[in-house]
Amino acid sequence: MITNPYYIRARLFPTLLTSIPLLIFVNQILSPLYTESLKSIYEVLPTITNLGLSAAVIFLSVQINRLISKEVFQNIFFQDELKMPTTEHLLWKNNNLDVLIKSRIHSKIKDKTGIELLSEIEEQNNENRARKLNVTAVSQIRNALRENSLLLQHNIEYGFFRNLIGGCCLATLFAIAILVFSFLKQTESLKVTGIILLIIYLVPILLSKFFIRKYGNYYSKILFEQYLSI
Repeated sequence: MITNPYYIRARLFPTLLTSIPLLIFVNQILSPLYTESLKSIYEVLPTITNLGLSAAVIFLSVQINRLISKEVFQNIFFQDELKMPTTEHLLWKNNNLDVLIKSRIHSKIKDKTGIELLSEIEEQNNENRARKLNVTAVSQIRNALRENSLLLQHNIEYGFFRNLIGGCCLATLFAIAILVFSFLKQTESLKVTGIILLIIYLVPILLSKFFIRKYGNYYSKILFEQYLSI
């Protein structure tokens, strides 16, 4: 897993970028609660504990960020893939792809996978079924392009921004927690830090729809281009 480029660049990197408020909360607010008692046992133990706890927190955050970004944001914007750009672009009513290109893709999907996508008239009568068939077809296309390096690069870019937005949600919550603690303890430095972090991590959330759709469209374009080239 640690050598997987998708895991490192699309999951771990966004987590590292958004883990700052969480690590500040753990190491500056929670850690002092138990550090003094640990020092009396062994001087270096608190440092080891903090490092281990931080590593565990980052690993857990990777999983949580992916869950938030995929199950919340992706579902809000794309309704469990039924409105993903890859699904939309295969619809006859969608103008993103030229009609002739779309016909070639439909024909190739039928020849390679046996999945026959709906005609324009059938799609008008049952768009939901058309979308479901498109989702299934796209999953088969991804399998056929599993080793394609160009598609992997665009998948990493899409995954990076999707998981970054998920991480920003968690980061925002801990920035608020830092602010609350700073007001309770009257700690000016933490107060300033909390405000700065809150602003930084709110911006990607506010722009989340733009980023996810933009990079989703890039990925869709490359997916179909590469599929027609094999």
